[in-house]
Amino acid sequence: MADATFQHTLAIVKPDATEHSAQIRNFIQKSGLTIVQYRRVHLMLEQASDFYNEHSGKSFFPILVSQMSSDVLDVMVLAGLDAVDTWKSLIGPTDPEKAKEEAPESLRAIYGESSIKNSVHGNDSVVGAELESHFFFFSSGSPETCPGGQG
Repeated sequence: MADATFQHTLAIVKPDATEHSAQIRNFIQKSGLTIVQYRRVHLMLEQASDFYNEHSGKSFFPILVSQMSSDVLDVMVLAGLDAVDTWKSLIGPTDPEKAKEEAPESLRAIYGESSIKNSVHGNDSVVGAELESHFFFFSSGSPETCPGGQG
C-alpha cells in the first residue's frame, strides 16, 4: 500500500444543503480533514457555467448551472492525508439513492435530494482540486464573498 500523501481538495456545500453547512463542517473536521479556507459565495449564472464548463453540452448542464447559481454556497479548501480520496469517501456516490445503499453514512446519503441536488461537490484529482480552488479563492474573477461568509 502506498504511503498517504498530504493534499488539499475543494469542497462545496451546494445551495440545497447550506442550511446544513454547520453539521457538514463538523462532519469534515471529525474525519480528520482540516478546513484551511472558507467562503460563502453566490455564483452568477455565467460563473456557474464557467465552473462546470467540462459538462457543457450534457443534458443536465442547464439544470446544474441553474441550481448552483440559485442561492449561496459554502466553499472550502480542505487539507489532510489523502484529502481528495478522503473527501470523496465522505460525500459518497453522486446519486443520493445509490449513496443510501452503498454509503449510508455519507453526506449525500444524509442530505442529498437528487443527482443534481446532491448537497456537496468534490474533486476527482489533486489537479482538479487545484484548478477549482484557484477558481474560488485565487483568480481575479473569483466570486465575491457574501456577508458573514469568511472564516
